[in-house]
Amino acid sequence: MGKQIFLSSPHMSDEGYEMDFVKEAFDTNWIAPLGTNVNEFEKELAAKVGSNDAAALSSGTGAIHLALKAAGVGEGDIVFCPTLTFSATANPIIYQNAIPVFIDSDSKTWNMCPEALEEAFSKYPNVKAVIVVHLYGLSADMDKIMGVCKKYNVPVIEDAAESLGTYYKGKHTGTFGDYGIFSFNGNKIITTSGGGMLVSNDSERVEKVRFWATQSRDKARHYQHSELGFNYRMSNVVAGIGRGQLKVLDKRVEKKNYIYNYYHKELGMLDGINFMPNNNWDKPNYWLSCITLIGEIRPNDIIDALQAENIESRPVWKPMHIQPFFEKYDFVGTNVSEKLFENGVCLPSDTKMTDEDLYRVVKVIKGLWLQ
Repeated sequence: MGKQIFLSSPHMSDEGYEMDFVKEAFDTNWIAPLGTNVNEFEKELAAKVGSNDAAALSSGTGAIHLALKAAGVGEGDIVFCPTLTFSATANPIIYQNAIPVFIDSDSKTWNMCPEALEEAFSKYPNVKAVIVVHLYGLSADMDKIMGVCKKYNVPVIEDAAESLGTYYKGKHTGTFGDYGIFSFNGNKIITTSGGGMLVSNDSERVEKVRFWATQSRDKARHYQHSELGFNYRMSNVVAGIGRGQLKVLDKRVEKKNYIYNYYHKELGMLDGINFMPNNNWDKPNYWLSCITLIGEIRPNDIIDALQAENIESRPVWKPMHIQPFFEKYDFVGTNVSEKLFENGVCLPSDTKMTDEDLYRVVKVIKGLWLQ
C-alpha cells in the first residue's frame, strides 16, 4: 500500500511565511487575544477580495452566526438556506432560534436554484435572510439570486467557506451579498488550523460583529455587558498563520485547477462519468474536484477502491432536508440535490499531491472500468 493521499489537508508555504508572523506574535508576547496579526489579517483579506471591512473570528460557523444576528434574524424568523451544503451553514439558523427552509440545487451550478428560490418566496414572503453557498468552489448564479432577493428586499449572506479565490464575472465570491463568510478550517484552500472571516462593505455592522464576538464588553473601566456576547474572536497566533497563508492563495488556486484538469483529461472519456459544472461566468477555485456517476459503477465502488489503496475520497454532501436533525423543516425543489448526493464523489484534491499521486488515483478509478 502506498503513502496516504488525503482529500484536502493543510499545506503550509514553502517560504515559511506563516512562521515569520507567528514568531512575531511570540516575540512581542501578543499571543492572545488580539494583536497586530488580527488587525492586519482583516485588512489584507478584505483588500484581497475587494470588501470594505472584515472581522476575524474563531470559525466560519461563528461568522455565519454573527452575520445572521447582524441581519436581524431572531426567534421564529424564516431563513432560506441551500439544502446541499455542510451542516455548519444551517446550524447557526437554529442558534438564533430561527426556522430554516431548505432550497434545492440547480444542476447547472450545483448551488441554490434561482427558480426554487423564487418559488420559496411565493410560499414564505416574510423571509428575514437568505444564505447562499458557493459549493466546492463553484459560484452560485449570483445575478439571478441577487435579483430575486432584491425584489423582496431581503439581506443576503454568502457562505463562501469553500470558495475563497473563486470569481463570479470577475468579482470575488463572498462580496455580492450584505455579508460574506470565509473559513480557514484545516481542509480549506488556505488554513489557520481553524478560524473564519466575516466581510462586508458596511463597516458599522462589522464593528458591531467585532463587539459581539468579544463578549459584548462595553467601553467601561469595569466589566460591563449590555448585550449578549460571544467568544468568537480569532487569536493573534492563528491570524499570523492566516497572513502567511494568504500570500500563497493564488498558488493554491492554481494547483487546485491543475488537479481538476488532470482528472478531467484522464477520466473524462470514461463512460458514465460527468464532472462538476463549469459555466462561462464562473472562475472556480476547484477546492474539491467532484464527479457524478451514471451506470453500474457507483460512488461507494470508487470510494472503497480508493480506500483500499490508502487514498481518501468522500461522497458529495448529504442534503440538509434529509438529515435526521433537519428533516422536519420545509424543502422547496425537485430533488436535484438528492440525485447529486446519490451519484456524487469528491476526489482527492490535496494541493501537496504530485503527478505520481494523481496517477495512482486515476489508475484505481480506471481499473473499475476494466473489470
